[in-house]
Amino acid sequence: MAKGDRYVKIVEWSDEDSCFIGSCPELFYGGCHGDDAKHVFAELCELVEETIETLERDGKPLPQPLSGREFVNLMQRSA
Repeated sequence: MAKGDRYVKIVEWSDEDSCFIGSCPELFYGGCHGDDAKHVFAELCELVEETIETLERDGKPLPQPLSGREFVNLMQRSA
């Protein structure tokens, strides 16, 4: 299992941008985009791994990964 596998990944359609947007809430928002949801998800997974490598290389701590359930609970509390 890769380190990035523990992080929530979201691919959603953006009416404003007319494309799919990929984000990893613990690491970044709107990190990649495109017309094909599967392609955006694959790109998102790569971007998450690259972001983790960069943080580790720079000696910065990794954010605590959230489970899907934890993420949903967090969003419900902030709404």
